[in-house]
Amino acid sequence: MALTVLDASVVIAFRDPADALHARAVAAFRTFNADEFVLPASVYAEVLVGPIRSGPPAVNSLEEFISDFGMQIAPLTADVANRAALLRARNQSLRLPDAFVLATGDALDAAVVLTGDRAWVRLSTRARLI
Repeated sequence: MALTVLDASVVIAFRDPADALHARAVAAFRTFNADEFVLPASVYAEVLVGPIRSGPPAVNSLEEFISDFGMQIAPLTADVANRAALLRARNQSLRLPDAFVLATGDALDAAVVLTGDRAWVRLSTRARLI
């Protein structure tokens, strides 16, 4: 089974029908449904912000979503941090949270890193735009 790392933009778009990327996120989940989905710990924190602001039912909904898709949460390791720092150092326009996602994909040798950010495809051969 291949690994697919998810960027926050993909998870947020999938869960919000009003999001401009919603249909593309749904299509991506269908395309990669046989893969094991991985959320970098940084993405997990990012997608938790809105639900935490909304309250416990929203947090529970997110946790159920993660569980229903069998998503694994990848920890931020020293290896991932080093890879992210290298990516950030080489690409000044790349934000560190984004570098963590790409670095997680590299560290796990993921087949794909799904994102809504067009710029990532020039930074990583793993990056796929939804």
